[in-house]
Amino acid sequence: MTSTTATAHTLTVGQVAEASGVATSAVRFYERQGLLTSLRTSGNQRRYDEYAPCMVRICRVAQRVGLTVQEVVALFEALPAEPTKADWQSLTEQLVSAAEGRIFELRQALNDLGSGQPLCKLPVAGEA
Repeated sequence: MTSTTATAHTLTVGQVAEASGVATSAVRFYERQGLLTSLRTSGNQRRYDEYAPCMVRICRVAQRVGLTVQEVVALFEALPAEPTKADWQSLTEQLVSAAEGRIFELRQALNDLGSGQPLCKLPVAGEA
């Protein structure tokens, strides 16, 4: 491993987990899904770069908004290799839009539930 690589990937899975507020298993899960990358040391330990905790936090926010892991992967894949402030702002706007859409759908569901109709007669999402 080159010194550039060693210094660029210095966080352990435990450090990433602690810094991002998730379990180590979640960090490994995000890596398996392609949301994080790591390098292996000569002792086969994972090492993540300094941005890994931030990426995990973004993943968690996106999931709280209701996006699937695959949708989060697509968002990250759409980012350029070196995202600018404008790229991050665009990602933020996409998450806000997704959250607003989810809120709208939940309000519709609440309205349906309060309509007095029997549950079995309520519209299913996507029905006309």
